[in-house]
Amino acid sequence: MTLACPTAHALLTRRSMPRPAPLDFAVVGLNHQTAPVEVRERAAVRAGEEDALLAHLSRHAAEVMLLATCNRTEVYLAGLYSDAVAAFEGAWGHALDEHLYVYRGEEAVRHLYRVTAGLDSMVLGETQIQGQVKRAWQAARERGLSGTLLNKIAQGALAAGKRVRTETGLSDKVVSVSSAAVELAQAALGGLEGRTALILGAGETAELTLTHLRAAGIRDVIVVNRTAERARQLAEKLGGRACPQEALHAALPEADVVIASSAAPHYVLRPEGVAAALAARPEREMFLIDISVPRILDPEIEGVAGAHLLNLDDLSAAVQRNLQSRRASLPRAEAIVRELSSDLSRWYLTRETQLARGSTRLALASD
Repeated sequence: MTLACPTAHALLTRRSMPRPAPLDFAVVGLNHQTAPVEVRERAAVRAGEEDALLAHLSRHAAEVMLLATCNRTEVYLAGLYSDAVAAFEGAWGHALDEHLYVYRGEEAVRHLYRVTAGLDSMVLGETQIQGQVKRAWQAARERGLSGTLLNKIAQGALAAGKRVRTETGLSDKVVSVSSAAVELAQAALGGLEGRTALILGAGETAELTLTHLRAAGIRDVIVVNRTAERARQLAEKLGGRACPQEALHAALPEADVVIASSAAPHYVLRPEGVAAALAARPEREMFLIDISVPRILDPEIEGVAGAHLLNLDDLSAAVQRNLQSRRASLPRAEAIVRELSSDLSRWYLTRETQLARGSTRLALASD
């Protein structure tokens, strides 16, 4: 419920004053709660596609922000010209309506604030989403797609995320997809001391996962990436080895744990490649984690003897088991989100009322 602003209320009681329009802001999207990974990957944002998607979406609204992570794809729209769902489905070319959610007005603002605070994440209170929202807003601004309203809302969302993390205990303990992946790898392989990990890609989530693996005793890290320089940088950072992508299958027999985190438009590793690698290392199993959306490890790898394959959805149950200590912080976190989203609505109501008052004065002066 939006709190009343006394100044705006007083102005609105004047008979000559028109009532401001509702907050013209909406979000449409899907996430890990509404769509399985095989549906989420149909609405993924692949490398090089962002400009075309935003160009399409900008035909439907005056201001547009695109937020795409491994667990969600969302479009935020201010000043809508048409239907939000039609805009989303038109951008990706898929009928996704049964998996989509749509929020409007203050409800849409509150959703973005909750997302930024980590309250809508698979991992409650995770911190990566704060930077992802900031980068999405910066991308919109660079393209001239973020104006007064979206700027104000995005700034409010980042402030909400910061307050939730500093004023509650929601992010105090390490609970993440990365830590859950390491926990499951340890269980599957009977420990990770002295083992070798191979990473496909060099993204933020993969780096975090490898950091946890190192802490769990992984001995060696092999980094395979399409960009040789990025592979070298990450390998040096983690004390590992860079490997050219064309040498993937030659390096694979060394790997006990494989982490896939890349934007490749096709499967990078298939069952026959994994089977050949396992044949070259008898009696040693392999644990594979695909944190890519869309996935780059063929799901049929699960049928290879000695291979254990997990994707993001598989990690969810392990994450949930480790979250109980954070739930006590939820009431305070939700109260912060409600407070700041109401602040935004009061700002909007006052601003629109003042604009309407100025228009009325001009009209009276011209009579």
